[in-house]
Amino acid sequence: MYSSSFLRNMTILSTCLFLLVRMQLVTVYAFTPQTAGQSRNLKISSLVLPSIFPKQSRLYAEPPLTKPSSSLKKEEQQENDESLSQTVGGYTVKQRLREEVESPFRKVRLVFFASSAGSALTALYFSSLSALKAYMGGYSDAPPLEEALTSCAINIGGAIVCGLLAYRDYQAGQANLERIARGGKLARLAVSPASENAEKMVRTLSEYRRNSRVLICAGGKEYVENMCKSLNADQRSDENILPQLLADVNVLVVPVYLTESFTVGDTKQIWKNASPSDNDRNFDSTRSDGAVAFPWNNASWTDYLQSEIETAKKQGFDVLTKGITILVKKNGKILRRATGSPKWDELIGTMEVMDGSRFGMPGDSERYGGP
Repeated sequence: MYSSSFLRNMTILSTCLFLLVRMQLVTVYAFTPQTAGQSRNLKISSLVLPSIFPKQSRLYAEPPLTKPSSSLKKEEQQENDESLSQTVGGYTVKQRLREEVESPFRKVRLVFFASSAGSALTALYFSSLSALKAYMGGYSDAPPLEEALTSCAINIGGAIVCGLLAYRDYQAGQANLERIARGGKLARLAVSPASENAEKMVRTLSEYRRNSRVLICAGGKEYVENMCKSLNADQRSDENILPQLLADVNVLVVPVYLTESFTVGDTKQIWKNASPSDNDRNFDSTRSDGAVAFPWNNASWTDYLQSEIETAKKQGFDVLTKGITILVKKNGKILRRATGSPKWDELIGTMEVMDGSRFGMPGDSERYGGP
């Protein structure tokens, strides 16, 4: 007869072997090539084991649940977008990743300079103790006072220099993050095309990238009206073809009406109700519709333009009277900022050179020619 302890040990051994076999089956299934449309996800279910293991369970593989690949990709894209849109320290994860791409060694430099400053401060502590011992006297291990003071000076200089370099690099990173964040705000600004067949369509400025340059012209009522007449009336001896020329160089004009409180008002109404003077022959506010778009969601435009307005005011410019212009390149970056009304002839004649659309963008060879 077998003893009870022997039977118990055999039961435990057989159960362990049983679990190992089940785990082996799960492993083999996981690394077995799957057919199209199948997933490698394994569902874990519980099964009651012998009574000697009252709360244990064993694993077995069940047929995986399948989902359409398009649904899986959509879910993964949503998860990625949510993770990238999370805010950390006032900036999104996507903005911080872009800053790291633009300056890949900034964090390395920060760690190096900060740790060097910390090391210098630590060395300063011990060199100060040595200097104090040398000054007080009576210590056999104290170095000469001159040597101790020299070490203190070196450590102080190292801590200051490394600390300033770390702070300078940190400030440069914050400025770069601010620029990237403002670029994101600019890309999210929405406009409504002026043409009748598309006036109900709302597009963000990011949708114009690669295809169009955007010229933002912000000013008071008179500034917007004068710009409207310059594009829609024959002010010279010949016919005004500025809208067609702007379309030829892929420039989209966005007039922005600023109220007395420097908030964005109803630009479209000011534009449509502009009254021509005697010098504005054949005036028609719809002549330039193909090259003009109006701001949409005035609050976001006001928020973006506040810093631009403050900068112009600090430099002594009358923003409402003279106006400000912001020229955005096809890649979404700002080419230049200026005050006053746009000089259309100069803008049209030099746009292809200033923007450099023939360089650095895939597909431009087919459009402009060249290698």
